[in-house]
Amino acid sequence: MGAAENEKLTGPRATTSLVSRHAPLSSTREQLQALERLPLRDFPADLRPAAIEIFQINVGKLCNMTCKHCHVDAGPDRTEEMMSRDTVDLCLAALDRTSARTVDITGGAPELNPHFRYLVEACVERGKHVIDRCNLTILLTGPCRDLPEWFAARGVEIVCSLPHYRKRNTDLQRGEGTFEKSIEALARLNAAGYGKGDPRRRLTLMHNPVGAFLAGDQKSMEREWKQGLAANHGVSFDALVALNNMPISRFLEWLEASGNLGRYMELLANAYNPATVEGLMCRNTLSVGWDGRVYDCDFNQMLELDARYPDAKAVHIRDFDSRSFAARRIVTARHCFGCTAGAGSSCGGAIA
Repeated sequence: MGAAENEKLTGPRATTSLVSRHAPLSSTREQLQALERLPLRDFPADLRPAAIEIFQINVGKLCNMTCKHCHVDAGPDRTEEMMSRDTVDLCLAALDRTSARTVDITGGAPELNPHFRYLVEACVERGKHVIDRCNLTILLTGPCRDLPEWFAARGVEIVCSLPHYRKRNTDLQRGEGTFEKSIEALARLNAAGYGKGDPRRRLTLMHNPVGAFLAGDQKSMEREWKQGLAANHGVSFDALVALNNMPISRFLEWLEASGNLGRYMELLANAYNPATVEGLMCRNTLSVGWDGRVYDCDFNQMLELDARYPDAKAVHIRDFDSRSFAARRIVTARHCFGCTAGAGSSCGGAIA
């Protein structure tokens, strides 16, 4: 295939979601079957949960962008999947019954949910550490332009998706012009006090590889990115997390269309690292979907693999029972190799 760093994401132009295009892989069943058809071993771990530390809430799939690697299949056309105020309140009630210290709010672009600010305020009032999963460009849209200062006043950590510190690689994955907008948004966050070492105004960048290969060494990449962004664009951040691209949704579509699926899955399976298992996010995270269904992690959520109580009943946030949830067995499938390959990969970056 040539040098991995020069590999381009080609294939179907991701201007609309799989759902809107009625693509075969809009079916989560078809996604799982596409992985099961490969001549690979099954995921080996029998996972059991640890104490809940992170309460993750996906407030919807509406987004101002349609990125080629998006495991959520989010976009401007995903207007129906939006968490209601009632479900937000159910999440808050369940949060009070857990030991979670961090609330991780994601989407889509979570800021587009009409109840987003209410949810953030309610979590801050409870003394929780709040994370907003931000795509950066949303901060330049009219209703969200005040968010850097609003976040700073509430001590919200911003975790921003940025495929690369160079324009070419970022625009390949997220669309022409995205990099320049992202730099502008980073400058606005810096002006609000983010990315300067203040623990109450923490700015984290999140990197996904631009192609069918594993994320690089997180620590060395962080040093390189900090130098590159400071020298070329005058912006700063606090930390970098590197995530392997998960073989689901639109990235799975690209893997199939480009003939890379078998090779990529072999790469993930062969790079399985048992040292990552203890730190997997599914062990310490509760993940709530926009409709209140509960999952072991964000990736299982996108494949509709519900978390299940020991009696096999699917978990919903309205009847969440912390004791039964702690006794469950974590649901796994072949996509889980994405989190255990190499140094590992989770919402918090490398594991081992």
